[in-house]
Amino acid sequence: MREAVIIEAVRTPIGRRKGLLSSLRSEDLAGMVLREVVKRAGVDSALVEDVVMGCVTQVGEQGFCIGRQAALIADYPLHVPGVTIDRQCGSSQQAVHFAAQAILAGDMDIVVAAGVENMSRVPMGSNVKGTDLSPELTSRYEIINQGLSTERIAQKWGISRQQMDEFSLESHSKAVKAQEAGRFEREIMPIKVVLPDGSEKIFNTDEGPRRDTSLEKLAGLKSPFLENGQVTAGNASQISDGAAAVLVMSREKALALGLKPRFRILARSVVGSDPTLMLTGPIPATAKILAKAGLSLSDIDIFEVNEAFAAIPLAWLIDTGADPQKLNPNGGAIALGHPLGASGARLMTTLIHELERTGGRYGLQVMCEGHGMANATIIERLD
Repeated sequence: MREAVIIEAVRTPIGRRKGLLSSLRSEDLAGMVLREVVKRAGVDSALVEDVVMGCVTQVGEQGFCIGRQAALIADYPLHVPGVTIDRQCGSSQQAVHFAAQAILAGDMDIVVAAGVENMSRVPMGSNVKGTDLSPELTSRYEIINQGLSTERIAQKWGISRQQMDEFSLESHSKAVKAQEAGRFEREIMPIKVVLPDGSEKIFNTDEGPRRDTSLEKLAGLKSPFLENGQVTAGNASQISDGAAAVLVMSREKALALGLKPRFRILARSVVGSDPTLMLTGPIPATAKILAKAGLSLSDIDIFEVNEAFAAIPLAWLIDTGADPQKLNPNGGAIALGHPLGASGARLMTTLIHELERTGGRYGLQVMCEGHGMANATIIERLD
C-alpha cells in the first residue's frame, strides 16, 4: 500500500507587518523556500512533479499563479508545474493534503507543498476590494467578520477576556523560551535582507514574540470590533510575512533515492462549519481525523492548533478535553505571527521539528478557516 512521507520541511523567519521581510516581493519569498527545501533534502528539483502553493490574497504580487512563478524563480526546470490554492488560513495545510493525495493515488511520487503571504505588501482583503458579497449568500447566512465571530465564540463557550489575555501571554512566553533555547534554528532558513539605510542583515529569528508584554499591557488594549468587546490585537494573531515548504514523497521513491522518510502523513480531514461563527471547525475536524486514524486524544504527543484568536484554541480545549500541556508547546500565531497562506506549512514545519526534538510519535495539526471550514492532519514520526 502506498504511503505519503515527509522528507524535509523549512520556513522563513516570520516577519512583523512592515518588518524585515516587507522589502521582499511575495514571489521571491516563496521561491526561496522552494529552493531551500530541495537543497536541504539533496533532491534534484527536476524530480519534483508539482508545486502546490497556498496563498489567500491572490492579487498583485500574489496573483497570476504565484505557485508557478515561485517555481520558476527557484530555478526549478520548466517541466515542473505549479498551482495556487485558497482554503483561507488553511491553504498550505490543504497543499500538504493535495500533495499526499496525489502520491497516494499513484499520480505522482514527489510534490512540494508550500505557502506564502506577505501581508505587508499585499494587504488582507485587497483581493475583494470594492466587491460586495452576493445577496444569494447573505440571504442564507449572516456573514460577519472574524473578530465578531470570535466575540460570539467567547460568549458561547464562556471564555473571559482574562482567559484570552492569559493564553496570549503564555503564547509569547513559550515562543520566547523556544527562541532562547534555539528550538527554531533547524526549521528556519536565514534570509539576507536589505535595510532602509542600504545595509544588509541576516534575518533568522521570528520578529513577533514580545519579551516585554504583560497582562497589564494586554488588559489595556481596546477591542476594534465591539464597544467593551473582549477580542483585541493582543489576543489575536499578528499580521505577518513569511513562507514555508514541505517536501512530500512516496515511501518507495524516497527509499529508491536513498532518502530517510521522517514522517508518515497518517490521516487528513477537512470539514465545513457554521459560516457565521466561522472558526469552530477545528472541533469537528479533530473528532473526524482521530476516528479516521483510529487514535484517541491521549495518543497524540503534540497538538498544533492555529491561534487565529485566543478564543479558538480555548474553545477547542473545552470541547475536546485535550491536555493543554501538549498544545502549541513553542507558542503559536499570537506570538509568532500568522502569514495567512504560509501558516499551514509553517505549523507543519514546527510540528515536525518539535516531534523530532522531543521523540514524540504522533502530531495533530488543525486550523480554523474563513467562511467556516477546518483542515486537520495527523503525522507519525518514523524511526
